[in-house]
Amino acid sequence: MDIDQEVHVPTKNSLLRSLPAHRVDIHIQKFGGQAGAPVPGSDIPGHTQHNSSDGFSHYQSQIDGTKQNMYAPFTSQLDWEIARWAKMRGPGSTAFTDLLSIDGVYESLGLSYRNSNDLNRIIDQLPSRRPAFKRDEIIVAGEAFDLYKRDILECIRALYGSPEHAQYLCVVPERHYSDADMTCRLYHDIHTGKWWWSTQKAVEKDKPGATIIPVILSSDKTQVTLFCNKSAYPVYLTIGNLPKEIRRKPSQQGQILLAYLPTTKLQHISNKASCRRVVTNLFHACMGHLLAPLKKAGIDGVVMQSGDGVKRRCHPILAMYIGDYPEQMLVTCGYYGDSPVCMVKKDRLGEYPCMADFRNAVDSTEAAKKLTMDQDEWIKSCTDTNIKPVQHPFWENLPYTDIFRSITPDLLHGMYQGVMKHLIEWLTKIVGGDEVDARVRRLPANHGIRHFSKGITSLSRVSGAEHKQMCTFLLALAVDIPKLSLQESRTLLVATRAILDFLYLACYPIHLGAREQFNLPKLHFLAHYRRAIELYGTCDNYNTETTERLHIDFAKDAYRASNCKDEFSQMTKWLERREKIIHHTNYITWRQSSPLDPSTPSLPSPNLPVTHLNSGIRYDFPGSQRTLADLKCKLTPKMTRFPTVKSVSLSKIHDAYSADLFVPALKRFIAQFRNPDLRPNEVEEMANFISLPFSSIPVWHRIKFQNEELYGKKTLNVVNAHPQRLNSRQQVIQASHFDVALIQANTQDSNTHEYLKGMRLGRVRVIFSLPENTLDKIFPANVTPPPAHLAYVEWFSKFTRSPEPYLGLFKVRRDVLNNGSRNASVVPVEMIRHSVHLFPKWGGSVPPEWTSENVLDECPWFLLNPFKDIHMYFNMS
Repeated sequence: MDIDQEVHVPTKNSLLRSLPAHRVDIHIQKFGGQAGAPVPGSDIPGHTQHNSSDGFSHYQSQIDGTKQNMYAPFTSQLDWEIARWAKMRGPGSTAFTDLLSIDGVYESLGLSYRNSNDLNRIIDQLPSRRPAFKRDEIIVAGEAFDLYKRDILECIRALYGSPEHAQYLCVVPERHYSDADMTCRLYHDIHTGKWWWSTQKAVEKDKPGATIIPVILSSDKTQVTLFCNKSAYPVYLTIGNLPKEIRRKPSQQGQILLAYLPTTKLQHISNKASCRRVVTNLFHACMGHLLAPLKKAGIDGVVMQSGDGVKRRCHPILAMYIGDYPEQMLVTCGYYGDSPVCMVKKDRLGEYPCMADFRNAVDSTEAAKKLTMDQDEWIKSCTDTNIKPVQHPFWENLPYTDIFRSITPDLLHGMYQGVMKHLIEWLTKIVGGDEVDARVRRLPANHGIRHFSKGITSLSRVSGAEHKQMCTFLLALAVDIPKLSLQESRTLLVATRAILDFLYLACYPIHLGAREQFNLPKLHFLAHYRRAIELYGTCDNYNTETTERLHIDFAKDAYRASNCKDEFSQMTKWLERREKIIHHTNYITWRQSSPLDPSTPSLPSPNLPVTHLNSGIRYDFPGSQRTLADLKCKLTPKMTRFPTVKSVSLSKIHDAYSADLFVPALKRFIAQFRNPDLRPNEVEEMANFISLPFSSIPVWHRIKFQNEELYGKKTLNVVNAHPQRLNSRQQVIQASHFDVALIQANTQDSNTHEYLKGMRLGRVRVIFSLPENTLDKIFPANVTPPPAHLAYVEWFSKFTRSPEPYLGLFKVRRDVLNNGSRNASVVPVEMIRHSVHLFPKWGGSVPPEWTSENVLDECPWFLLNPFKDIHMYFNMS
């Protein structure tokens, strides 16, 4: 079959045999030809079942005594569990030795080790699935530097051959579409992007039957101490054959520490420009040394065995390099302030659309290689291609690699710590710091919305997570600014909304008007997000949040485990032992899953359901790896078995929960439930004759919402309804919290948003059930008992027919009856869809009497917040 042919999924019936029921809408084209084929003579029985026993059986054969004792080389389960605790959760080595030195501890436990050194010797005997670290010397400018590194091919072999991940391994690229005509393409994991397909095509032309291993590197210098100013410079490695769910979770061991680069400050070089040149050359010399094996392997391929025992000819090729902006410029040899991916001039970074050409990897590589010729010509060639004259950039000889294309967007530093940080600064300048803080303090509480009780303008060292939390309410800060003209206000609202839309959609940027120029590299990079998504899949494939999280395990914790002298040799040994413990844990889990038959395949990795294993589809990510339609999933309320408070008096319901009309609302519910055909006035009349045979009820303070079919047991949304809590001194230790929720009210709406049709907003005050011993007194024997869980809600008005202009948000207000009381009802909990967040429509400067707790009672109008979470945003977009 020609490699340009695309294998279409044959029939809908065949899809039904391999895809879950909710995935029949995915249409797939697999790369044709021999791509991903096993090597001739490869032993592939059981391959389609993704049997991981081969990898674990080989590991078992390397340990003596495992047939009689699954915990070997440890003598017993207790011996092993204490060892695992000591290395993964326990105190330092000295403290553990001191513990075992206490008279009677060692003897009582019957351990095979008396101290940390004994334990380390046992762990060192375990087979190594990942290569050991080595120390090499790198000579730059006549000076030697220490590089602690692993063999990159062995690291790739370890990740590719992981038996725990064999069932999720992807070996061929695919194109995914949401329609049968294959016109609407889906991008999620890297195997659905254009890079893998085009690279596969290029390799197949030279070497048919190749399996591409997309190599993903990331690096970032990090501080490991607060006071001594010591730092580490880790380089992390993963492969695109693993799903992004595994790559993003440190617990899944989908990332491997490849090296610690030198962190010397070169204090003996007084000239700053010379110092920067040496640092740049040192980085590229080290990375060139690390990646040198990829040159031959990328062209000719190397035979590797996956965790299910299948051997393939694999071509490891650098696909992505993940880093923040300074790291991107260091990798590409670019000048700080330029774009790392295109040739736009510094003073034109703020112009959109970007018309500049992409950087040319071929020209840059040729310019870098002229170092061996005339130095002046080499410097001129580098200048002409707008790169620094670096001696041998590490990427100059890597096959099938375009280093400028491999630079990907960075949501953490580029958006949250970059664009959104600037947006918050501009809004603060326009609105005023005091007004911004006043508005932030008065936003109503909601699940998933962080409440900044002291405002945001005085915060220092704001993290990316905090900027991310601010984005959920940022648009509320730009509403009703009193000192702006109507046109200025509209411009501000449109610009703020556009930037937030880009953040949630990865779409196009817009000028803000609160700044004279926008020559900011991070803002400019927004123009290149679409290209990166098409090449490598969604942005969560290459977000530096993963790198930042890895710093904790691979740098900070590792440093704390050392004695701070010659720390890198100790850090690498500490990491090797932890990796052995983790793999031995997985091996024992495999043994325990089938103690009588060790050849039985292992259980799937936790929280990663197996879906369509044979074709490589892995729709198990709560978000972008699913189709967009899955973000509009139906949520099911989940209640705890027992109430939060077993018995709350009706008087306390009235006072503490501010449910002023609870009793009449409950009587109306009972009347209507007894006879659903009653008209409203008849319901009121019958309610007057109902007496409640109880004086207290059980109350819940929370409703959780899940969708087990798509997202398992993960809580996707929460509705809270609880009064404030006081301590013994009558001090508030928890503020009251009564969420607003979207409720299925079956109203007849016209000209409103499709998602909001038949819906109303209600503030949930009480979540309760009727006492079981009184049900027969309330409802006749011929009436079906009501739902087990009910909620008392105070209604808001119907949504406006169209969203507010320039804001794009729907407006509501509290629903008040003619007598001035709130319109309130009792409804089954099943009618509640999920909680929502409301922006107060300030109407100018914030009234000082408003607070976060009373703003929903005091503010006359509200705007429905679509930025609460990704599900709400998709539903409302």
